[in-house]
Amino acid sequence: MSEQPRRSGQKQAKPYRRPKKDPVRILAFEALRAVDERDAYANLVLPPLLRKARQNENFQARDAALATELVYGTLRRQGTYDAIIAACIDRPLREVDPPVLDVLSLGAHQLLGTRIPTHAAVSASVELARVVLGDGRAKFVNAVLRKIAAHDLDGWLEQVAPPYEKDAEDHLAVVHSHPRWVVSALWDSLGGGRAGIEDLLEADNERPEVTLVARPGRATTEELFDAVGEESALPGRWSPYAVRLAEGGEPGALEAVRESRAGVQDEGSQLVAIALANAPLEGRDERWLDGCAGPGGKAALLGALAAERGAFLLASEKQPHRARLVERALAGNPGPYQVITADGTRPAWQPGSFDRILMDVPCSGLGALRRRPEARWRRRPEDLEGFAPLQRSLLREALSAVRVGGVVGYATCSPHLAETRVVVDDVLRGRGGAAPVAAELIDARPLMPGVPALGDGPDVQLWPHLHGTDAMYLALLRRTA
Repeated sequence: MSEQPRRSGQKQAKPYRRPKKDPVRILAFEALRAVDERDAYANLVLPPLLRKARQNENFQARDAALATELVYGTLRRQGTYDAIIAACIDRPLREVDPPVLDVLSLGAHQLLGTRIPTHAAVSASVELARVVLGDGRAKFVNAVLRKIAAHDLDGWLEQVAPPYEKDAEDHLAVVHSHPRWVVSALWDSLGGGRAGIEDLLEADNERPEVTLVARPGRATTEELFDAVGEESALPGRWSPYAVRLAEGGEPGALEAVRESRAGVQDEGSQLVAIALANAPLEGRDERWLDGCAGPGGKAALLGALAAERGAFLLASEKQPHRARLVERALAGNPGPYQVITADGTRPAWQPGSFDRILMDVPCSGLGALRRRPEARWRRRPEDLEGFAPLQRSLLREALSAVRVGGVVGYATCSPHLAETRVVVDDVLRGRGGAAPVAAELIDARPLMPGVPALGDGPDVQLWPHLHGTDAMYLALLRRTA
């Protein structure tokens, strides 16, 4: 049969082209979907996805680095990108299907937050949309991203962020991608003017360094430097046991980490444990308690410090799976220790049993937004109301469990005043129906020698922008009767 001639003016249909599968962007999309659908944390979801991807020999280290940047960068800047995307569509953002919004956010980050060329960012995002969403919705993605590409980030912020003079908190929330209530709470805790809060919010959006701890008596910083290599390691800023990895690196590949003689631990957490261990005591110093020990980083450092003095450490954790992590972290500790599964509000020990106690209480986690950027979008102000009774109960029970003259360290990875000073003050003064506690605050600042900008005391608040640590809080209390 002869081929029919094409009529004049009739367009010839383009042949269907299969979308190109980009393993890096598909991996990033899968991670974002897990964060959204399962309330997962990126730092837990991403590593197994990367391990699986590395089974393909074509997946290189630079691919892993790009996937990591796409996931964390998109999550950190989610609030900013949502405002920009909302300005580019003709419907409320809540009416956009979450998978479509994830592809748009990934594309926005490539356009506005990386050095990827515009044409490459758009085309790669549209190809991703074709693979995971279908051709129809890929056209929508293409149209929106082309609108976003019309301006750089500064240009968009001028359009979507209200002027600072009109609404300072909303301006900072959009520009620095934090919920407004978090901006307000951090500003209250930090005090001061505009420069300080902007520095803090910017620090929350920076990728944190990987910091190792050489557990004393079990590993040394020199050993870690040798294992990592001098060109890839930096000394800690404040902790004598810290080594910072300049290029990120693979901590799990280090022998000392595999053997639990060293671990990954932010310097702020190291400083809290060290300060408690060095707080002055009169009399015996034989029994220590970590009352909220999971996942085990502080317990392992406390256990090593206790072992140097011949002291016993009891590490208690309410959740069984976290208690197993504590056991793993303490495995091989040279001194006497025990790990138990117990609720610190219903003590499994007698009153006055311990000389030193650390209560690193459950909290909102607003001090670790660099590491868990998705937490800022999940937390609500009402969550603090749920934490408050637990935090007060844990501190009261700790002060009952320590002997007269002993020391309790109350710690949180949150700078929110409702989780820090307010809790301590309420417990000391007996607010909320409980009896006042016979205890006094100890000045914690001298126990962090060399660390600047620790405030007026006697408690201590660390900050990402001032100290390069998580925003850890520590109050030291001595029982007086």
